[in-house]
Amino acid sequence: MSISFPFSAIVGQDDMKLAILVATVDPSVGGVLIFGDRGTGKSTAVRALAALLPQMRVVVGCRYGCDPDKPFCAAAAAAIPGAAAKTAKSASAKARAADKDACEGYRAGKSALVQVPVVDLPLGATEDRVVGALDIERALTQGQKSFEPGLLARANRGFLYIDEVNLLEDHLVDLLIDVAASGENLVEREGLSVRHPARFVLVGSGNPEEGELRPQLLDRFGLAVDVKTPTDLPTRVEVVRRRDDFERDAHAFMARWHDEEEAIRQRIIKARQRLPAVQTPDSALHRAAELCLALGTDGLRGELTLIRAARALAALDGEAEVGDVQLRRIAQPALRHRLRRDPLDDTDASVRVQRVLDEVFGD
Repeated sequence: MSISFPFSAIVGQDDMKLAILVATVDPSVGGVLIFGDRGTGKSTAVRALAALLPQMRVVVGCRYGCDPDKPFCAAAAAAIPGAAAKTAKSASAKARAADKDACEGYRAGKSALVQVPVVDLPLGATEDRVVGALDIERALTQGQKSFEPGLLARANRGFLYIDEVNLLEDHLVDLLIDVAASGENLVEREGLSVRHPARFVLVGSGNPEEGELRPQLLDRFGLAVDVKTPTDLPTRVEVVRRRDDFERDAHAFMARWHDEEEAIRQRIIKARQRLPAVQTPDSALHRAAELCLALGTDGLRGELTLIRAARALAALDGEAEVGDVQLRRIAQPALRHRLRRDPLDDTDASVRVQRVLDEVFGD
């Protein structure tokens, strides 16, 4: 098993790390888009955080990594008394038959702890590879129709990471938009009809010089951050030093950063536990609406994302309710990619958001 560079050892890039932490505490925020220069730690941060997270409990034998306490897939409906009625509308008889191999874990009540998955979606992946398809080998050798899960199934309850997301083919973009909206993947082909859970933190990264992201997919990312190559000498030296130390002796490097890693892990665990109790006062709702009105964002997804992200940040901060501090800190990544383009104003989106923040909060 490969060792990931410690999340706590990443130098700088505070906006990126904060956005990923927030999306990890509350996946309903909608994922993170990271645009910036190559070699600035984008993929390193995603893999480092996933390795840092506490292991998740899954049903033994379930190919979708379902939570034993919240069974979703067709296998659960077929195996757990009473569950079938709850999922009858979303799991057909064909789906249950296709998933019968995954039922044994539910029947036996077996579960296991596994690492949170981080699944890479390659740019050249076929649609079958992403959504799943008929298991050809089993069909030929046993004469049975069986579903072979794809990347979306593997990413359930984890991270789906897309490098160079702005170069992703249009048909895959359409698929991701549908799945990101519903949290489910529906596959109907070759006589199969399968619906399975596909809830994940979507993380995309790319270089803006290589093209823009389709607006439909851009809107599905809850948070968006820009990362820059460090320009000050001490920071650059420290980045190189830490990376070199890690590559020379990864185990020793991990040991030095163990306490910092454990502190972040406990912070995430406590934030997740605290999140349902965090209150959102009317004053915070008014602030969020005022910001979005002043920025002229389309729709209401900006307000919803801003409030969810601020609530997750309040949970991370140990606060009982959302306040101006959380709204200000998370407004940039929550709103900067939702601004309308003004042909008469070529000001950077971050500058426009900061300008409105100063006006609304009276600075």
